[in-house]
Amino acid sequence: MSATNLTMSTGIPGSFSSLKKMDSLPGSLQQPMAVELKGKVKVQRSRTSRAQRVRVAGVRNMAPEVVEMEPASQGSQLLVPRQKYCESIHKPVRRKTRTVSIGGVTVGSEHPIRVQTMTTTDTKDVKGTVEQVMRIADRGCDIVRITVQGKKEADACYEIKNTLVQKGYNIPLVADIHFAPSIAMKVADCFDKIRINPGNFADRRAQFEILEYTEADYQEELRHIEEVFTPLVEKCKKLGRAMRIGTNHGSLSDRIMSYYGDSPRGMVESAFEFARICRKHDYHNFLFSMKASNPVVMVQAYRLLVSEMYVNNWDYPLHLGVTEAGEGEDGRMKSAIGIGALLQDGLGDTIRVSLTEAPEEEIDPCTKLANLGMKISAEQKGAEFEEKHRRYFDFQRRTGQLPLQREGELVDYRNVLHRDGSVLMSVTLDQLKNPEVLYRDLATKLIIGMPYKDLATVDTILLNKLPEVADRASRLAVKRLTDVGIGVLTPLAEQLANPLPHAMALATLDEIISGAHENLPAGTRLAVTLRGDEPEEQLAKLKDLDLIMLLLYIPEGDEKSSRVHASRRLFEYLQTNDINFPVIHHLKFPANTHRDDLVIKSGSEAGAMLVDGLGDGVLLEAADLDFDFLRNTSFGMLQGCRMRNTKTEYVSCPSCGRTLFDLQDVSAEIREKTDHLPGVSIAIMGCIVNGPGEMADADFGYVGGAPGKIDLYVGKEVVRRGIAMEKATNELIGLIKEHGRWVDPEPSEV
Repeated sequence: MSATNLTMSTGIPGSFSSLKKMDSLPGSLQQPMAVELKGKVKVQRSRTSRAQRVRVAGVRNMAPEVVEMEPASQGSQLLVPRQKYCESIHKPVRRKTRTVSIGGVTVGSEHPIRVQTMTTTDTKDVKGTVEQVMRIADRGCDIVRITVQGKKEADACYEIKNTLVQKGYNIPLVADIHFAPSIAMKVADCFDKIRINPGNFADRRAQFEILEYTEADYQEELRHIEEVFTPLVEKCKKLGRAMRIGTNHGSLSDRIMSYYGDSPRGMVESAFEFARICRKHDYHNFLFSMKASNPVVMVQAYRLLVSEMYVNNWDYPLHLGVTEAGEGEDGRMKSAIGIGALLQDGLGDTIRVSLTEAPEEEIDPCTKLANLGMKISAEQKGAEFEEKHRRYFDFQRRTGQLPLQREGELVDYRNVLHRDGSVLMSVTLDQLKNPEVLYRDLATKLIIGMPYKDLATVDTILLNKLPEVADRASRLAVKRLTDVGIGVLTPLAEQLANPLPHAMALATLDEIISGAHENLPAGTRLAVTLRGDEPEEQLAKLKDLDLIMLLLYIPEGDEKSSRVHASRRLFEYLQTNDINFPVIHHLKFPANTHRDDLVIKSGSEAGAMLVDGLGDGVLLEAADLDFDFLRNTSFGMLQGCRMRNTKTEYVSCPSCGRTLFDLQDVSAEIREKTDHLPGVSIAIMGCIVNGPGEMADADFGYVGGAPGKIDLYVGKEVVRRGIAMEKATNELIGLIKEHGRWVDPEPSEV
């Protein structure tokens, strides 16, 4: 289709943030925003561009902008914005960003991805804070953030900075500011960077009220923001300080939520209001962040932010992070999913992994993610394909057709995969020698030694080697699994050489092309393993097959393709050709892989696909890692991608100087008593700053209200205030019971 230059008689917004009504959501977040090629439109032919370029004027005095447009579908006269959110969808190309100077550290695409964390000490405790910053710096951290909530804390910042310099530590310090413009002004004299939260810097604390605004009302609010924020902008510009405009999903203002909803779009507009003021005063030494505790929301928000910046020709760097991620493998997995998905697209210039642990413990996983981002953007391995189906800004899952039962089959195959996401595990011949231990490892219920499926039972096992026909005990152990609906998958060669009744045969694409699968007994269920970067004439063989699933596997260290981009190519092929087999992401790790490396690698690769709704499950193999760890990591990935919920979900802040109780100890106590409630989400928040908003995803909340006092929430509503901390956990359990969400834990097996 030839390109068209359009001059619109009635303009459409040049960027998503220009749309103010919630019923006018852009195509990336709802239905395609369309411009019809009819009416009074001047049309000129051009051979210079395959896309349409539309000059538009938005609302609120925004300058006219040029938007890339494209047909909504092939041959369509309806145009939608070209939704560019990264440099390339085919390979990891780092987005070009300007350099922001933070003390002696530079952030931007010409520099390494920087590692950050935040202190958890009381800022007024100068000695404790200095010692913690020194420990953090010694672990290799580039930048440290310190909470500064009042005048006493601001006064302490001078002594903290001076003491660190005297001890030879020049690590840049960042002041974390909420609700306190005057404190930001004071601490800008000594710290290298100011982090402001646009949701509460000039607005009152959100009451989660739906407010009605006229355009005049809204403009008046913007004038108030500019009046409050401009002095800080001018001071940072004069002193050479940096700034982060850091939106949190949990602390959007009522004004923003009334116009844009509690949404990624509201997060972006909240930040842009402040960025426009910075630009008005020719201040550009700032960067953005779009944090949320939900990795799916976080990824959408950053992509929408970058899409907006492309429209406006802005090049500000990004600080990446999943806030309130929690602790242990779950916290690391959520961060790997959110941060890793963005790094795969070349987005991100500095990162923080927020864990409910000592800040020093954040440095190692954060460094691993930063190194991963630098490595993949340097290698730029990818796959060429035309992408039409993946949704960049909203979650829309491609769900594969689950297995159907065939007439005459003696085994029920309908449960070998789960509708909300499946977990497959590799099992060895040695594990079959001790069936009861294996059944427990697979998380089945045991009744008189017999296995039964439970909520978080592995769905299918992979037997790379089958037991000999003479090994009747091992074969009986497998039969008991198939009898209760657990699938058994084995390589085609094994099934041909040593047939196991009711096992599903796993063939390579080469074996399919050679016809080797035709030697299987009639009725044998078949799966195929493939890379995703095969020529389309080979992938076309899939159209002729009746498969129970596909396994997507690229060997670790493969020199040809990026796992993420080859996977996207495969999903595009499947969707284009209406092939709806379930797809399992299969990752195999070499010996001596560290647990954190496995979590970060699998989360940033398989998780990056699942967070886009592309995939139906995971199979993680690592021969020398604990079986329970692999199973829990797999289920944790599905839950982190908002797919299958098999355990209590915790939204737990990482602690800072505002925290009003020992977050690590309290979090451990609450988890110990409530970790058996799948489907229930509990927020554990050290203070009120992000509390109610970040609990949007939580059913119940435990929030520090005052020293030694806890407020309990149901959703965003506080229902009990000022509970003595020693009684608060039991009060929380009582609240869960009142709302019918409690079940007693099952007694431990003796």
